[in-house]
Amino acid sequence: MELASSAQNIRKILATKTPIIDVRAPVEFNQGSMPEAINLPLMNDEERAAVGTCYKQQGSQKAVELGHKLVSGETRDNRLAAWREACERFPQGYICCARGGMRSHIVQEWLKEAGIYFPLIEGGYKALRQAVIEITNELVQRPIILIGGCTGNGKTTLVRALPEGIDLEGFAHHRGSSFGRTLQEQFPQATFENHLAVDMLKKSQHQTRWVLEDEGRAIGANGLPESLRIKMADASLVIVEDPFEQRIERLKEEYFDRMTDDFLTAYGEEKGWQAYSEYLHHGLFAIRRRLGSQRATELTQLLDNALIEQKTTGNTEAHFAWLTPLLNEYYDPMYRYQLSKKEDKIIYRGTYSEVMQWLTNK
Repeated sequence: MELASSAQNIRKILATKTPIIDVRAPVEFNQGSMPEAINLPLMNDEERAAVGTCYKQQGSQKAVELGHKLVSGETRDNRLAAWREACERFPQGYICCARGGMRSHIVQEWLKEAGIYFPLIEGGYKALRQAVIEITNELVQRPIILIGGCTGNGKTTLVRALPEGIDLEGFAHHRGSSFGRTLQEQFPQATFENHLAVDMLKKSQHQTRWVLEDEGRAIGANGLPESLRIKMADASLVIVEDPFEQRIERLKEEYFDRMTDDFLTAYGEEKGWQAYSEYLHHGLFAIRRRLGSQRATELTQLLDNALIEQKTTGNTEAHFAWLTPLLNEYYDPMYRYQLSKKEDKIIYRGTYSEVMQWLTNK
């Protein structure tokens, strides 16, 4: 029987994009999964729940019997066909269940009976998850440089352009502000951490430091792993300072042009426009208390006017009427205040291109 038994082998599996056939129930998979995993469950959520209840009430033997009864006949044939197809598509893959126990062994045995010999991960998802935590705690000890600066300075783009860059917002599917959500749902916390750790592991063979965007404790609903948060709190800072006109053009492209296109593509003309409008209104509403009720009302009216003009003419520059005061009165002062408490950690300031050149040569 083939197993992925050693911690070193698990790290190799994670670092080399090795496919994982995850046979846990969807509810388990949706609580946390690995980047290269595909969910082909032995039991669906209802079957798993029934077997669990039987186990508590009647013991292990009866639960096993019920499981075999529920996954039999055509149901068994269909699931076996899906596993066989996945094995043929991913011949270098592994089978994984929660702890490397009965479910992955059953799937492995059924495949063996069908003439397919496929290895499983000893310890299952639990072992993978433990490896991820250890990898994160280990790799965050390398030197970290944070990219800071007011919104619109291209910090995320810069991080993504560097080979040692770790794109926290990309893994979070969120840009970190009240307007930060994207059309992609955020990962469950464990899945976010898994993607982050695997990316660091892949890059660790060639990089000796990390460059990350200066973030708070959380990016949307995803919190930073505690070991990373602690290291980031003491990290050196590089500040990007581009002209205001350049910043606002970046924000126009990212938050208005691109988001309009994303919403219309995803939902169609009418529903897409409604969703885009709600997205902007929700972002402004989320910070209304900090703006003050009167100013929030004034900016909301300017937003409504801009939406009318955009819908009529396609001109997204109309949003500058409310975005410019929002930056000047709220976002920029807030970030500069936060930065004032980190002055001792700043090691370089410059425009986007200057910072990129400095980091490349450093």
